[in-house]
Amino acid sequence: MSSYRKAAKDSGKNKKVPDCDETLSSSSEEKTPKSMTHEVLENADSSGKVNRSVQNFQRSNYDDLFKDATESESESILATGGSFLRDKWSSEDEELAGPSQTVPPQLPDDSTRVPLGENKDYINASYIRIVNSGEEYFYIASQGPLPSTTDDFWQMVLENNSNVIVMITREIEGGIIKCHHYWPISMKKPLELKNYRIFLENYQILQYFIIRIFHVVKKSTGSSHFVKHLQFTSWPDHGTPASVDGFIKYVRYVRKSHLTGPMLVHCSAGVGRTGVFLCVDVVFCAIEKNFPFNIKNIVTQMREQRYGMIQTKEQYFFCYKVVLEVLQKILTLD
Repeated sequence: MSSYRKAAKDSGKNKKVPDCDETLSSSSEEKTPKSMTHEVLENADSSGKVNRSVQNFQRSNYDDLFKDATESESESILATGGSFLRDKWSSEDEELAGPSQTVPPQLPDDSTRVPLGENKDYINASYIRIVNSGEEYFYIASQGPLPSTTDDFWQMVLENNSNVIVMITREIEGGIIKCHHYWPISMKKPLELKNYRIFLENYQILQYFIIRIFHVVKKSTGSSHFVKHLQFTSWPDHGTPASVDGFIKYVRYVRKSHLTGPMLVHCSAGVGRTGVFLCVDVVFCAIEKNFPFNIKNIVTQMREQRYGMIQTKEQYFFCYKVVLEVLQKILTLD
């Protein structure tokens, strides 16, 4: 299940959580981008023609397409959706953020923010709904947890019945704290929070990302919830990943792992890398279902719901790089 829709079939149902060995063993069967494109082609029409998504991108010169489209579209987004954010902080940013913030905060719009509990308490997270070809894809885009918000973060996970956490940052990058370490370090000792007890059941370190299985227990009721935590570790301190294939493998594995609730996606501020992931995930689903898609429209929808989604032009260009890599491989196989 690659996306979570408003009327999802699993709503209100408790799906069986596979045991940790079964869950982790699937990662050893990780497929190459070539095998991924074979799966996409299996969804094409019986005539054997390349699907419509590929046809829409098929041009004689991909370099020109990439340069012209991304430059003009990013400028259009700038004109309508606010400026792209800077990659680096200034001294003024640090003073405004204060000691409790890891990055300059991007406050969520009140109409899309994720409320906590009966009192609808605040957390820096937004519901993101993206419509493409008549289907709605539903996510939570969140700031990375701070020491003071870790309990709230896990409350959000449980209240939304999310079985997958998508983490697209390392805890520390370039000597700067990007995200609080909000899970247990060892399988032998759980993380004790005010309202929750978090157990690390299993983990596996792969080339581009780390898989962790958490067992979350709510102390007041004893109720429990299993979560698959997928941390992409190959995003550099600055810029975008050098390996497009690595990010493709990561997104594909996340989509394969998603079962219940909205995917909960975070980086540091919950806008830049998070926006890249959401955009690519929607496009991958469109390709598999032979739907047309428009990257500019997807990004615009995100930025209408959470300010600054896709922080830089480079991140916007990277969305195109990932999609073009997949589509070019499909054309090669045709």
